[in-house]
Amino acid sequence: VQLQASGGGLVQAGGSLRLSCAASGFNFDDYSIGWFRQGPGKEREFVTGYHYGGHSTVYSNSVKGRFTLARDNANNMAYLQMNSLRPEDTAVYYCAAGPSVNRSNLQSPRAYAYWGQGTLVTVSS
Repeated sequence: VQLQASGGGLVQAGGSLRLSCAASGFNFDDYSIGWFRQGPGKEREFVTGYHYGGHSTVYSNSVKGRFTLARDNANNMAYLQMNSLRPEDTAVYYCAAGPSVNRSNLQSPRAYAYWGQGTLVTVSS
């Protein structure tokens, strides 16, 4: 089982980035997908998650309207489109997957069984 996140980099405030998450070794269709981030000196926080059972996507208030999660089940890929980036979005971003994620624990890192290695996003002011 492997998740590989990529696409991070340095961008100016107001810019955009698209992160990718490549999954392998499990049935991607049957798993919920989440994106989390961890900024300098901060705890890992929920960004967005897709609950496969309810076919619903949830966003944290801090990124709602700016970030979009997308899935390509045919190619076992997930994406995080990030627009209108702000300096406070600077963090290492992680994709995660889990078969036991439900609506009540979608935002909890502990609900996810598999994690990618993280990709660094730096937003300059």
